Amino acid sequence: MSGPPRNLVSLLALLLTTAVAVWGIVDTAGLAGLAERHVALVFRSRGWFVMLTTSILLIVAVVLALSRYGKIRLGRDDDRPEFSTPSWLTMMFAAGMGVGLLFYGTAEPVTHYLFLRQEFDPARASANALFITDFHWGLHAWAIYGMVGMVIAYFSFRRGGPQLVGAPLAQVYGENRWTRGTGGVIDLLSIYATAIGLAGSVAMGVFQVSDGVAGMLGMEPGGMGLALAVFAVLFAAYMFPLTVDLSRGMALLSNAAIAITIGLMVYILLVGPTGTLMGSIVDSIGNYLSQVGHQGFRTYAFFDRSVEDWFAQWTLNYMVWWLAWSPFVGVFIARISRGRTIREFVVGVLVVPTAFSIFWFGVLGSAGFFQGRADLLDLEVVRDDVNRATFLLLDNLPLSPLTTIATIVAAFLFIITSVVSAAYVLAMFSSHGDTNPRVRVKLTWGVILGVLGLAMILSRSAEAVRQIIALSAGPFVFIVLLLVVTFLRALGQERPGRAD
Repeated sequence: MSGPPRNLVSLLALLLTTAVAVWGIVDTAGLAGLAERHVALVFRSRGWFVMLTTSILLIVAVVLALSRYGKIRLGRDDDRPEFSTPSWLTMMFAAGMGVGLLFYGTAEPVTHYLFLRQEFDPARASANALFITDFHWGLHAWAIYGMVGMVIAYFSFRRGGPQLVGAPLAQVYGENRWTRGTGGVIDLLSIYATAIGLAGSVAMGVFQVSDGVAGMLGMEPGGMGLALAVFAVLFAAYMFPLTVDLSRGMALLSNAAIAITIGLMVYILLVGPTGTLMGSIVDSIGNYLSQVGHQGFRTYAFFDRSVEDWFAQWTLNYMVWWLAWSPFVGVFIARISRGRTIREFVVGVLVVPTAFSIFWFGVLGSAGFFQGRADLLDLEVVRDDVNRATFLLLDNLPLSPLTTIATIVAAFLFIITSVVSAAYVLAMFSSHGDTNPRVRVKLTWGVILGVLGLAMILSRSAEAVRQIIALSAGPFVFIVLLLVVTFLRALGQERPGRAD
């Protein structure tokens, strides 16, 4: 007996994502309400399992990098990387985080600070707020991406299988009804989670860009008309890169977006209270290294309801968000990582983005704290209007019109790189893992992602978008663990000489 045909999986995925898109446009409140109720139930019953899973993934990644298996190449023994290390890192980072850093750079640390200030003095609340933010964007997030990417890269480039999330099962456990059926379901859910997760990122990026443009033009922020206009321009902008080669289109856009982001960070560091910001960064490094292991196993089981709600709305929401994005980002990282060793892969995928995130939030978050204490920035407004948070911070610094434009451009480029990456991955899923899918298939998925993004934009709420993304991530807590077990079994079959 055969498993589900590939065209059937693609058709079902297409119907499922289209149905969600139509539902979101016709009954936005209904979709958001369902997502909120379901996610709350999952967090109450399985929040502990989410934290345990992410910590296990991090531990496995570190152990593999330090073991003799760290020398195994993700490809043939004579394969070498296709992309330069800088381009590899920028493409990976732009696809994996991108616009989220601009969106939450100031808003998240400030929001945590206002919550923690109820229990701690301002100095301790600030330090804890930065640590929690770094935890959300650090090693645990990238361990999710990294392990999925490592599994796909290993089985596709070293074992010669298709770049599909469900493909490793048949390669290790043999071709049978169970592996084909389970693999088909995994691929179906991967397409769905990728489409939903990316559409949510598009919506939040549009929220931020439109509010930035509104501020520059003296318009009222939050207007749906402007958001839809920004979305229309974005849609037109990301369709063209889908027609060109991945290495040419993505490398150019990613390098430009990262260059602007680094320039913005350095500018704020230099024109802001440099000594305070650098001190905060060093403090954050120490706090992160000393607490990250323990934090990965914290579930706040005996705290009051307000702490439980905060933990669910932020930490758990982030972890399932990264899980929802793991098929897309993991497969994309795998596509650009051929020829790298497992050790090199782990350092590049986990350590480098985490270090950048600590610097990024150390600058933007600490600048927000500093401006708040100097009565230059209303922290309550930052918490309640995350779309404008970064722009409100920049308004208090020199050359704010230029830095606002730079932020808008960077956000725009990050969204484009994410959509292009996701459309490529979805087209690859729909083409039985073909690493060079047809342009027509990529354009089709570009249109579907646009419709899904439009549905989430109509929700008018970043929080609703986060809940919808989390709704798609539930099964991946189990799928990722299954993939890792399969991968470890395959590594055990490697001859010692090939791993040394």
